[in-house]
Amino acid sequence: MVGTIVNTGAIIVGTLVGALLNRGIREKYKTGLYDALGLASLAIGLNACITNFPKSAYPVLFIVSIAVGSVVGTWMDIDGRFHALVSRKEKGEARNEEGETRKKERGASSKNLADGLSTAILLYCIGPLSMLGPVISALKGDHTFLFTNATLDFVSSTIFASTYGIGMILAAPVLFLWQGLFYMVAQISSSAVSEALMAELLIVGGLMITGSGLNLLRITRLKTLNMLPALVVPVVWFLIRMLANG
Repeated sequence: MVGTIVNTGAIIVGTLVGALLNRGIREKYKTGLYDALGLASLAIGLNACITNFPKSAYPVLFIVSIAVGSVVGTWMDIDGRFHALVSRKEKGEARNEEGETRKKERGASSKNLADGLSTAILLYCIGPLSMLGPVISALKGDHTFLFTNATLDFVSSTIFASTYGIGMILAAPVLFLWQGLFYMVAQISSSAVSEALMAELLIVGGLMITGSGLNLLRITRLKTLNMLPALVVPVVWFLIRMLANG
């Protein structure tokens, strides 16, 4: 777990650095950063999809995953609950402020933070380094992938926090739990996390990152968090096949 701890620490430190920079950045420059993050998200998401499409043994699985995941996520209202949670946190921190203008500003701030968090969580968690790193760390004791990912996430978290503020630090525990899950599964069964499963997860995750990029660019308003259950569908599919094949 050394690599995961370092990766999580890099996000925390990067967020703190970015939060300090946030106070001195004018609104027009923050808008520019929104656009830059949006374009970067599009590139990363599309790259994950295109790179892993040829590796997929089940070309229709990602469609089924996104469809089923979206229905389940919409039923659970993951996006709405997440935005409401962030909104309550923001209002709690500013409970003594009054006036309609302040309320509107807090509402806009909460929405931006929620959007930023959802995008950051996807970018930090859905990627070859973040997903393969814990597996290699558990099986071989090699933390190179995670140390490399920590460097990238340090830069990304600094940019995110300079745009959205200190609230972006909430993405750190999510990454820790995500990578910890892969680490534990790999220790329990080295065959449970196969390259084929990784490819399917990266395709589905890449689509969600692409959707987040479109949101940041204000092209559309996709509720990407409602799609999170889609990541469970390939896991269930491979588990069923594993049990069927004995």
